[in-house]
Amino acid sequence: MRLRAVRAALPALALAAAVVLPAPQVAAAPPPSAPAATRPRPDERPRGLLPIAWTTLRPSADPVRLRKRTRPLPVTYEWNGRRHTLEDFLTRSGTQGFVVLDGRTIVAERYRGATRHTRFQSWSMAKSFTATAVGIALAEGRIAGIDDPVTDYVPELKRSGYAGVSIRDVLRMSSGIEWDENRDVPLLHAGAAFGASVERMAARQRRGWEPGSRFEYTSVNSFVLAWVVARATGMPFHEYLQRRIWSAAGMADTALVGADHYGADLGYCCIYATARDFARFGLLYLRGGRAGGRRVVPREWVRASTRPSAPFNEPRGETSRGYGLHWWVGGGGHGDYMAAGLGGQRIYVSPRHGVVIVKNTLYADISGGEELTAFRAVAAHVAATRRAAPSPGGAR
Repeated sequence: MRLRAVRAALPALALAAAVVLPAPQVAAAPPPSAPAATRPRPDERPRGLLPIAWTTLRPSADPVRLRKRTRPLPVTYEWNGRRHTLEDFLTRSGTQGFVVLDGRTIVAERYRGATRHTRFQSWSMAKSFTATAVGIALAEGRIAGIDDPVTDYVPELKRSGYAGVSIRDVLRMSSGIEWDENRDVPLLHAGAAFGASVERMAARQRRGWEPGSRFEYTSVNSFVLAWVVARATGMPFHEYLQRRIWSAAGMADTALVGADHYGADLGYCCIYATARDFARFGLLYLRGGRAGGRRVVPREWVRASTRPSAPFNEPRGETSRGYGLHWWVGGGGHGDYMAAGLGGQRIYVSPRHGVVIVKNTLYADISGGEELTAFRAVAAHVAATRRAAPSPGGAR
């Protein structure tokens, strides 16, 4: 791959952050005997993005049904000495999709330039799905332990900076890889788009510091985790995602999963799904790993993933964020956490209030502290007005 081609791709990558996909009509969920995931038909492929390869995740045969009973959310919050409204926050942050769940009840749902059928780009929210797959594979005994070196499962990395690095340190973004997220992830993504092997790019990474000694956000770590899952389970990562998460957790719509041109699933980004299905994923964690009466994710994994994973991953203040196992953890003892992606893509979970918030946006300049403050205000309002709300309507 020519460096000139990669550099030429970078402006397109920036534009891609603002792209959402109108969902085409898709077939009904296949029977259980059908292939778990397939290559998308031409009309299902993402438009307007770099030419990464894609696979399709089909809806669950037993989707989790969400009741819809919207009600006004006259939420206000204070930030930097000023009082703000929820409407102001959503406008300033370029929100295109916004869903609030009170348990299984949709109490707010709105779209701008999109609909409930739009598939939104996850960006790095996909990392939380990848870590969930690791936890399930661990529970099944396919991964012996998260303190195993990643090279036990992917020997191709033995001559790289990942040699001897534990799955745990990769999960908590403490792999020791020499990496600059602002510089290197555009090159990684453009390389995948223009025909480079992401496996080979991962195998070329070098050690920069002692693993387990500090936090350094490194997207290629999440690709390595997806690679570990594929090797440990003996199936492509997207197929495991289909069987153990998308189907088992009751997702209701078709989704797309990005891969390089050699079929290696990216793991660090690029799940295109509806806001409601992102909300179902948050609901899965809110309920301790259960969906539709089924145990999908071990409760212990949910707990470990959504707490600070090391002293250096502790939040530094009330509105700061720490890091668990591929989940961002809120500060101030609130017990909340979120999956987060480029440009303001969020799945926020408040166990204290029993609320899930999904926000899909255009890129906007909103501080993480203000965002967390706004989400907490919404969750508190939903919980406080729960008894006064009308009884839930029918499932949608």
